[in-house]
Amino acid sequence: MSSGDTLDKLVVFLAKRDGIDKLVKTFQYVSKLAHWAAESSRPDLAGRAKKWETASGLSRKAFRTGRSLTGLNALRRAPGEFGVLAVLANAGEMVYFFFDHFTWLSRVGVLDARLAPRVSFISAFGESVGYVFFITMDLIMIRRGINQERKLLSEDGDGKEKEVKKIRMDRVMRLMATAANVADLVIGIADIEPNPFCNHAVTLGISGLVSAWAGWYRNWPS
Repeated sequence: MSSGDTLDKLVVFLAKRDGIDKLVKTFQYVSKLAHWAAESSRPDLAGRAKKWETASGLSRKAFRTGRSLTGLNALRRAPGEFGVLAVLANAGEMVYFFFDHFTWLSRVGVLDARLAPRVSFISAFGESVGYVFFITMDLIMIRRGINQERKLLSEDGDGKEKEVKKIRMDRVMRLMATAANVADLVIGIADIEPNPFCNHAVTLGISGLVSAWAGWYRNWPS
């Protein structure tokens, strides 16, 4: 691949809302880890890293304005084969993005700052519920794909390589989605039920980067 092709793809990637979100999410969690690493030995550097983390987090919330409509629109449509699972997943996502607007506005001072913990909790709860059901649906589809692939490979005949390749690519994408959702679920739990493991800077930093980089892979132009 030429450098020109890579640059073209990067431009396309960053033109998407999800693309710029994954880039800024990388900034957010790299700076979180930098703050943790420098906090005791380089307070000045740690302070700058913390400002970068905060600015990145607030910027991502601004970029997500209106994203709650995605979940609402999905709820308006037929839920498809997954039925209740799809409804609960999209409802959780809608709650997450809707209340995230109020978290952002309260943290930048437009609304009362005392609202932030409450709306952040509601947002994280909806987010976590959504992730549980999205993960469940992806795991079901991965299992179906494995069974379908085994069936194809056990049959005689030619011309099945293309179908097997398609199944495997779908599995990779769903595994990336599952990795991102599990990582984001850890971050959501840290807001809902704070605990030493989930709230540790290293856990949050690694989880955020796993989610961001899985998103990079899934959204990178083919």
